[in-house]
Amino acid sequence: MDSEKKDEKIYPQGYEPAITPDTSNDDTRNQLLDFILKSGPSEVVDTDLFAVMAKRRSTRKFSDKPVETTKIDKIIAAADTAPTAGNYQGFEIFYVKSPEKKKLLVEACNNQPYVDAPVVLVFCKNPSRVKFDFPEYILTKFAIQDATLAAGYSQLASQALGLSSIWIGMFDEQKVMDVIGTDLIPSSVLCIGYPEQTKFPKPRRNLKDLVHVVW
Repeated sequence: MDSEKKDEKIYPQGYEPAITPDTSNDDTRNQLLDFILKSGPSEVVDTDLFAVMAKRRSTRKFSDKPVETTKIDKIIAAADTAPTAGNYQGFEIFYVKSPEKKKLLVEACNNQPYVDAPVVLVFCKNPSRVKFDFPEYILTKFAIQDATLAAGYSQLASQALGLSSIWIGMFDEQKVMDVIGTDLIPSSVLCIGYPEQTKFPKPRRNLKDLVHVVW
């Protein structure tokens, strides 16, 4: 029985967290997310959420420095903490590690060269996970929202870990699906790595143009 539990598939082929709980408890799956998020970082992490938001920039030039697995673990774990419709988690993440497939993704993403980043995550919507008794278009909308929120959480986690990222929304859906080998429709591609340089803030809208008060 114990050997069956040991051999039971918990991690996807090709990716296993750098540090895992030293336990044979049946709730290992549920404990794993909390364990990763609370595990000690390899370097100082910015825990001021508002500072992280203020510093986040879209980066189009990444250094060749590889991203530590412990940081990738936290970025993926952060995605799984995002709110989802009914907690059904109507999204999937495709972690693209193959250099050859990254090059194909560059083409699928309107030849944007920074898609060949150290870490590339493709967020796909999966409405089949959303078990509400609603019309299909509603379930699809929920799945889009789920995948979008998850990618946003990963982007903020990346910034907090001293990394940078860029959100890719312009791509050929079918080409991306062919590259990653799925029938799930992608909602975004998130490219992550160490930036070659730190960017300064860009001007934003005036508050009066951003907020509209409704009485």
